[in-house]
Amino acid sequence: MKALYDSIGKRYRSHRLPDRRIAAILFRELANASTIVNIGAGGGAYEPDDKEVIAVEPSRVMIDHRRGRKAAVVQARAEALPFRQNAFDCAMAVLTIHHWSDIERGLQEALRVAKRKVVLLTWVGFPSHFWLLDYLPQIRSIDEPMFPTMEQLASWMGSLRSIVVPIPHDCTDGFLCAYWRRPGAYLDQGVRSAISTFSRVRDIEEGLERLKADVAAGLWLERYGDLLEKKEIDLGYRVVVSGGGKA
Repeated sequence: MKALYDSIGKRYRSHRLPDRRIAAILFRELANASTIVNIGAGGGAYEPDDKEVIAVEPSRVMIDHRRGRKAAVVQARAEALPFRQNAFDCAMAVLTIHHWSDIERGLQEALRVAKRKVVLLTWVGFPSHFWLLDYLPQIRSIDEPMFPTMEQLASWMGSLRSIVVPIPHDCTDGFLCAYWRRPGAYLDQGVRSAISTFSRVRDIEEGLERLKADVAAGLWLERYGDLLEKKEIDLGYRVVVSGGGKA
């Protein structure tokens, strides 16, 4: 993970801006916490400004992106958190667990240092067909095995709550599915370079050329134009919270 984000992290400042609607879902779950550890914190995009936050991040490039952030930062790995048991009210981890070398161990560490709960933003797979797979089908075989299912998370963490995170059409955080209504964005090398999936997927040129041609000819609009009527859709992103309740 460290080497990966030393490379792609350079684009985060321009393309991975926190989305206020996603932040609102996370902040509701963190509202009663006074102290939080943000594991795999990156540039700190979703850290609450009104809490005492300690950020944990292995990549020096990502740490350097944290200039101006209120939270103190510790260079360390999720699998070996340098904190005592119950050191924080809550632990949070945002779109990061799939990059950990040992997800189960990292989540055990999060549970160890959090007195109240662990709050994750993660992805559980495509709930329905995503048009980008028509051009780059290899994304599914690359990404889906990296992310734990809800069943796996529950086996590691115990009872969980799961909250659907609808992705708005103008999402400002440029993760993989953020541009579901903006196909031209995937043709931008700058956009792709801030998405970790594109650092793993190979042989994308032919698919991108087809997408470019279809956008230019109006074929993308003809096939997927119904998406333009939607303001948000479910693309498999979830806030997952330890501690039970209905999913």
